[in-house]
Amino acid sequence: MPRLFVWCLMLWVALCASAVAAPLHGLAMHGTLKYPQDFTHFDYVTPDAPKGGTLRLAEIGGWDSFNPFIVKGEVPGGADLPFETLMVESADEPFSEYGLLAESVEVAPDRSWVSFTLRPQARWHDGKPVTADDVVFSFNILKSKGHPRYRFYYAAVDKVEKLGERRVRFSFKPGDNRELPLILGQLPVLPAHWWKGRDFTATTLEPPLGSGPYQAGPFETGRTITWQRVKDYWGANLPVRRGLYNFDQIRYDSYRDTTVALEAFKAGDYDWRAENEAKKWATGYQDWTALKDGRGRKEIFPNQRPAGMQAYAFNIRRPLFQDRRVREALGLAFDFEWTNKTLFYGQYRRTASFFANSEMAATGLPGPKELALLEPLRDKLPPEVFTTPYQLPVTEGDGNIRANLRAAMRLLEAAGWRIESGKLVDKDGKPFVFEILLVQPVWERIALPFARNLERLGIEARVRVVGTAQYKNRVDQYDFDMVVQVWGQSASPGNEQAGYWGSAAAEAVGGQNLVGIRDPAVDALIAALVAAPDRESLVAACRALDRVLLWTHYVIPQWHLGVDRVAWWDKFGHPDVVPAQGIQPMSWWAREAKTP
Repeated sequence: MPRLFVWCLMLWVALCASAVAAPLHGLAMHGTLKYPQDFTHFDYVTPDAPKGGTLRLAEIGGWDSFNPFIVKGEVPGGADLPFETLMVESADEPFSEYGLLAESVEVAPDRSWVSFTLRPQARWHDGKPVTADDVVFSFNILKSKGHPRYRFYYAAVDKVEKLGERRVRFSFKPGDNRELPLILGQLPVLPAHWWKGRDFTATTLEPPLGSGPYQAGPFETGRTITWQRVKDYWGANLPVRRGLYNFDQIRYDSYRDTTVALEAFKAGDYDWRAENEAKKWATGYQDWTALKDGRGRKEIFPNQRPAGMQAYAFNIRRPLFQDRRVREALGLAFDFEWTNKTLFYGQYRRTASFFANSEMAATGLPGPKELALLEPLRDKLPPEVFTTPYQLPVTEGDGNIRANLRAAMRLLEAAGWRIESGKLVDKDGKPFVFEILLVQPVWERIALPFARNLERLGIEARVRVVGTAQYKNRVDQYDFDMVVQVWGQSASPGNEQAGYWGSAAAEAVGGQNLVGIRDPAVDALIAALVAAPDRESLVAACRALDRVLLWTHYVIPQWHLGVDRVAWWDKFGHPDVVPAQGIQPMSWWAREAKTP
């Protein structure tokens, strides 16, 4: 009996010990961390990079607010530079975070809570310490008054508690959401004392107080902003900050048009440009004299990040687009091969997945792990999900798409549409007319050929370009028929998928579910994705979700690249290593600067 008692006591102690979380320096979504407890810097930075100099950048459109945490207003480029999160993600792992404001993190063995201990040296720009009260305030204010995305991100958090001056705990609602500890690691921490007496929901031209490497300097509203490096920045020597944020000043100038911005770059008005337009990359730099005499550089940097989905997005809140056959028919009128050959100089690949350029893209027919998720939903899904590998329509690239248009017409007729006097009309004789809403004039040359193909089906697609403020307001309120939208994807998709495609996000003002999807099957697959216990399960859930989104034809997929196209004036240095997530501009430095 004494021996049995001792054995039971030892077992009880062991079980209690296993229920106590150990402090960690970082978290990995799946698997183990790349960087150990004593790491000194990320592999893709130059740890002793010189500090100093100025980086001049450009952005398209104006701005009228410094508050990046709400729906209202437009913020300038670099608006996130003054603000820091509890942890920071590395760019060379699928999804791992390491302590920034937090010196350590603890996670319950059953992942029912996460706690963070703040670094004692963490300071706001006014010199006051960052405290647990600030973390509690930040979570509550963002969830109650911030952008709607925060309510989705934090919906599964039950409560936040201050455990000490530098320690805070987040407890989770019942469920299986393995990503939540990392989601909380991304919480922007704001100073409670600065926001006291200020309206968090209002736009502001008073730069909010932060704790990050930069703070606002001289600015002209809507035109230019200079961010100045904080000389006594508290976190400069942290492993997650060494070799980063090397410029004394980062200046953003606003341009209303991408063509004007390119000419300004070639004239030397700013220094560094990520090129997003194939035509400009192919022909726009031919007269740049600096490229010919060695003062300028133009280079392609391969990346391994998921491309996500760029597409013409339907607004299925509109009755016009609620029939899946109609959406599929319109997709048949988009001639990617001609567009790529004629407009893009053959630079792009067609995007055939919501997780393009990654292992999470669905291919062939669903495998056993996917079927385990899809079979219970069979009666809610298009039958093709189970029987047919998804393939996009293909053309010869010569502008002849008669076969595709015939297939499109069969779908439209099956959906109740008919041709009358050369116009496509419904059973009541109402014509098929809709608007493609754009925010940049450069998109007109891409959308107009698509509209001409639709005209051959009897459809009138009106292409309209509006200013950035009007565009943002209309998209935030879902006041559009079709827009061009990009849904970015990480190497470890999670809670953001609910914001992209989930039913609860369909009517949230300023949300990312622009399509307006309200589908219980999609919701179930998102839940499975979020709860995935390991990488293999996550990949299977992503592929299953991918198939459903593709076969429901919520969007008309466009294209992706798989590289970063960058041009710059040759006065900068940069690390030799480019991480999987691609080029990291904040790891560059000015050659005129001095090594500290």
